Amino acid sequence: MFLVQEELKTVLYDYQLGQITEDDNTIVVNAIAAAEEEVRSYLSPGILKSAQDGRPRYDVAAILSATGNNRNVLILEHTKNIAVWWIIRLCNADLIFEQAKQRYDASIKYLEKLRTGEVVISSLPVLAPEATPEVTDFYRAGSRRKFKHED
Repeated sequence: MFLVQEELKTVLYDYQLGQITEDDNTIVVNAIAAAEEEVRSYLSPGILKSAQDGRPRYDVAAILSATGNNRNVLILEHTKNIAVWWIIRLCNADLIFEQAKQRYDASIKYLEKLRTGEVVISSLPVLAPEATPEVTDFYRAGSRRKFKHED
């Protein structure tokens, strides 16, 4: 796993985690797996043709299979925030719900910017050009809205 349960200590106290999950580690494991899958979905390229416009295509398998100090710290922190959100949906035991919600929303917003290319993390591995399908004849057509005079 990319994120290990012990690393949640930086975003959630042990007693809070124990209270919320009633010391059931399967809940934590499932929350971490869901968080990793959510991060994977944001880092993966979209299937729309507009997603193939030349923005970086990250090697998601390499990013999320990294361990220890080889992991990208920023992606790890966002994964922690998302995992906490998946955990606290069970209960709000001595935890500021709004703060967790704000952190979750900020992480999602950042991952969306990363996906669209607004933000680039240069240390993340990128797929080799031959691994990405070549976009040929990227063409978009349309017209302006009809102009109407206001009387």
